[in-house]
Amino acid sequence: MAKVTGLEGVVAGETDIGLVDGERGYLVYRGYWAKELAVTRCYEEVAFLLWNGYLPSAEELEQLKNEMAASRKLPEYIRRIIELLPASVPMMLVLQSTVAALGEQGNAAWPPAQGEAVRLAAILPTIIAYRYRTLNGLTPLEPLPELGHAANYLYMLTGEKPTEAHVKALSAYQILCMEHGMNASTFAARVVLSTESDMYASVAGAIGAMKGPLHGGAPYEVISMLEAIGTKERAEPWLRNALENGNKLMGFGHRIYKTKDPRAEALQIATQEMIGTDPSFDLALHVEAAAIRLLEEYKPGRRLFTNVEFYAAAILKALELSPDIFTPTFTAGRIIGWTAHIIEQAANNRIFRPQSIYTGPMPRNEFYIERT
Repeated sequence: MAKVTGLEGVVAGETDIGLVDGERGYLVYRGYWAKELAVTRCYEEVAFLLWNGYLPSAEELEQLKNEMAASRKLPEYIRRIIELLPASVPMMLVLQSTVAALGEQGNAAWPPAQGEAVRLAAILPTIIAYRYRTLNGLTPLEPLPELGHAANYLYMLTGEKPTEAHVKALSAYQILCMEHGMNASTFAARVVLSTESDMYASVAGAIGAMKGPLHGGAPYEVISMLEAIGTKERAEPWLRNALENGNKLMGFGHRIYKTKDPRAEALQIATQEMIGTDPSFDLALHVEAAAIRLLEEYKPGRRLFTNVEFYAAAILKALELSPDIFTPTFTAGRIIGWTAHIIEQAANNRIFRPQSIYTGPMPRNEFYIERT
């Protein structure tokens, strides 16, 4: 009998939230193309869509923005937790600890409420920024309620109000991080919630799954490749040398998508304003074009296209975000999908209890207990 591992290809549930079809290059959020949403809508609009199943009216969007702005501030005890955790504790564990602690008595409900999802989505960037600035000897900044979600995150990290081009790029990136089917962290969130645990514990479980390098690994290797190439003139010789030596080009090809990653397509459109304004971003575009051409030359028919990690690397590098907050920034986008799945799971809940196949030894002798 073949070994049963990974649950690959096993259907674990039904969902109205998102569709991932790698063969056709589809990524759909609630009946909308994710790549279209990323370039035409803001973070809050797409969050509302994933939570509610429809795009908000102007009044509903304004209300959500106000609710999120009002929920950004850290409770004092969360500040203390962040400050007391040793500097050696990585950011993802800081997020996991503080999210779990937010589920104090009276905050966590069954079934989970959308207000909890709003609170978590709003406060996650503040936790990241507070920890980042504290570790780097900078004074933590209070959130600015007049700024949108993506703009406020960049402000709390850097202390400067970001340009519109940077806000648009980060917003598009986080929208495309929001939802990606029954991935490991989303499944983890639904499993925890299925026990009738609360939303905070479920998200803490999802963060634990996202921390693993096989799932939430940030695009460090793409950035390393771009830095090694250095200039446009070196791009083709460097790429040819890598391919001739059997090395993988980071940021190209995807386990699921057999066409161009739709998230990469959207990020390419969303970052047009950055072309010509940031040398590192211009280099990335040049490397992409050269790599696609050379991959077809060296590996014809392999269908190796640009994936989201390539553009994520280009954007995060252009935004000058520290590598230690790459995965947390991804997480601050995925929190929307997790909480949408948690709410959906609660609406028709049944505890996850799969079977396993025992492959260990059996006892050598039978053992009877006489009953008197």
